Parts: sequence; structure tokens; C-alpha cells
Amino acid sequence: MTTSRNSRAGLTTATKADRITTPKTPVTTPALSAGLLIAILLVAANLRVTLTGVGTLLPAIEHDTGLTASEGGVLSTLPLFVFAVTSPFVGRTSHRVGTTRLLVAALAVLAAGTVIRSLPSLACLFLGTVILSVAIAVGNVLLPTVIRTHVPGPRVHTVSALYVTAMGMVAALSSGISVPLAEVLPGTWHSALAWGVVVAVAALAVWLPRLRDSRPDGGVRSHGTHARTPWRSWLAWQVSFFMGLQSLAFYTAIAWLPSILSQQGMSTTSAGWMLFYYQLVALVTSMLLPLITRGRHDQRFAAATGSAIVAAGFALLLLFPALALAACTLLGLGAGVCLVLALSFQSQRATGPSETTALAGMAQSIGYLVAATGPLLLGVLHDTTGSWTGALLLLTALSLVMAAAGYGAGRDRHVRTRPDRETD
Repeated sequence: MTTSRNSRAGLTTATKADRITTPKTPVTTPALSAGLLIAILLVAANLRVTLTGVGTLLPAIEHDTGLTASEGGVLSTLPLFVFAVTSPFVGRTSHRVGTTRLLVAALAVLAAGTVIRSLPSLACLFLGTVILSVAIAVGNVLLPTVIRTHVPGPRVHTVSALYVTAMGMVAALSSGISVPLAEVLPGTWHSALAWGVVVAVAALAVWLPRLRDSRPDGGVRSHGTHARTPWRSWLAWQVSFFMGLQSLAFYTAIAWLPSILSQQGMSTTSAGWMLFYYQLVALVTSMLLPLITRGRHDQRFAAATGSAIVAAGFALLLLFPALALAACTLLGLGAGVCLVLALSFQSQRATGPSETTALAGMAQSIGYLVAATGPLLLGVLHDTTGSWTGALLLLTALSLVMAAAGYGAGRDRHVRTRPDRETD
């Protein structure tokens, strides 16, 4: 395994721990089966499908309910706050009840929350969003652990890219068809919000039979312990900030890109399909990235370059609105690179399944807390200034900060976490 160069004097104890690359308890992984791969991809498809359609439907939702742009930003930001609050508790719960059992329960809750959100009530709109967001947070944290546990090491990056591809494909489809569905279905946008329940039920049907062989995860580490959250690791913080800033850019685009393009003169339907195109480019990029980075453990250049491309996309959208297609192309290219790497780091920078759950819980808690400020803050900026100029300037600057975080997170090192004994 590649070792890093010596750091400068004054290196903290926590940072030295980042250089430890050998796990204390080796974990063997069986060959990847087609059935498990399909199960993983179905879970991945559910992690975005119920969220991305909201952005294209937001103008109609605001018109029918009387929500302001700021309140619409709250609706778009609410899932991210729920992710941030829920993620730290997933690891301990999974340790007690088992990864498979918790994942099946999350899929059932996701289906219920999706239905509740589509009911003709403003309260149900927000309540259902909270419920389905809790379920998605569980899936977000557990999927890297499932991959680390069941996927051979050399294939972790490839499977991560495949699940990002499935996630992006269904998310892009949701963005593209939500407005047309609202126009043809009875119930308009309410019905368009409900179609994701089909994907949740399909995943639930595949995972339910796996309950027969499920068990608590206490055996992952010896003596009934699980890994502590690596709060003292600088590498873990870099992984977390990279996760947060790429999520901020993605969810801001999902929430506000159609509104930005509409204010620049594009029709609502065309803006929705432009959001679809953005996600399609990200999807293709995420599929190709494993081929480009195959065999490379050091991914600093890829993470920094992807972030810089995102910054260029936001800057182009600000300076040359007529080049919206080129701007969305750049945004999609950068988003595809950054998303695959952000999710891969949560497995690759850990030393085992339990450590992966701990790192993923931290990365997604801190990451989504960072990301949650995006749609809400930009909605407030728009309401205050009456334009998207300030928002696009801020997004460009934050994308450059993401390049720095990605450069650190891309180092070929591992986060070392200490065991935490269960207390009943």
C-alpha cells in the first residue's frame, strides 16, 4: 500500500493516526453476487428519486400553496437537516439490530413517507418530507458499509460508481418527468411527488428475503464493540467537508437551477429538462470515472479537478447566461466526479466495515449540515436581492473551497478509529 510523505513538524496525534493503514482485525469479503449487486443498486435508486423531482415542481408548489422562495428553500433544505441529525445514530442502531434489518425498515418507512408527502395537505407535505428523509439518511450511511462488507476491495470503487450511476439515473428521470406527470395525472404535483413509491416497493421486495439470514452486527468487531466516530481525525474532517460541499452544490442545483434558468428567460419545462441534462452528464461522468482512475489509490488530482470544473460551471452561468447548456455540462461533469469520490472515500478511507459506518455517519452528518445551508441561504439571498448573482458568486467560491478539501481527502491514507464498548 502506498504510504504518504512525512508531514511537517508539529503533526498532531490525531493526524498521525490518519497514517495508520493496517486494520487490527482483517475483514474478508466473499465474491460479489449478481443478486447482491442488484439489491445495492435498488437501494441506491431510492436515495435521490423522491428528492430531485421537488426542484422542478417547486414553482407549481409555491403557486398552489402560497409558499415564498425562502419557504420553498426550507422545503428543499429540510431533507439535508434531517440527514445531518439522523446520520450519527445509524451506526449504533445498526450494531444492535443488524444492517439488513435496519435497511429493510428504512425502505418501508421511505414508502410510507412518500405517500404521506403526496397527500393534499401542506402539513403532510412537510411531515412526509421529514419521514422519507429519515429513511434515506439510514440508506446513505448503511450502503457504504454494505459495500465494504460484501464487495472485494479492488471492486469497491467500481461498485461505488455503479451505485452512483443508478442513483443518478433514477434521479435524472425524476427531474425530467415530474412536470409532465403533474400535467397529465389527476392531483397534479401531488401525484407527481408520489411516483417514487414504486422504486421503494421494488427495493423492499428484493431485500425482504434477505431478512432470513440477517443478524445484529456485533460480530463485526470483537468483544461486542463498534468503532467510535473519528472526530479527532483531520482526514475524516476533510472527507466530511468534501462530502458536504459537493452535496451543497448538487442539492442547490436540484432546488434552484430551474428557477435560475427561468429567471434568465427559459421556459419552466425547458428548465426542467435542463436539470435532467445536468444530471445525465453527471451520470455519464460517474460511469466513466472508474475507467480513468482504475488502480489509483491517490485521488487528490481527480477530486481537486472535479471541484474546479464545478466552480467554472457556476461562474459561466453567472457571466454568460446564454451559455446555459455549456454551464450545465460543466456542472454535470464536475458533479459526477465529486459525487463518486465523496461516496468512495467513506469506504476507502476506513479500515473495516464498522469503521466505515463510523466514518460514513460522521461524513454524512457534518456533510449534510454543510449542504443544508445551500438551498436555504440562496433562497434568502434571492428574496433579499431580487437576483441570483450573489448566490452564483457564493457557489463559485465554495466550489473552490471544495477543491482544497478534496485534495486532502484524496490522499492515500486511512482514518483510524478506536473501538467503543457497548453499554447496555
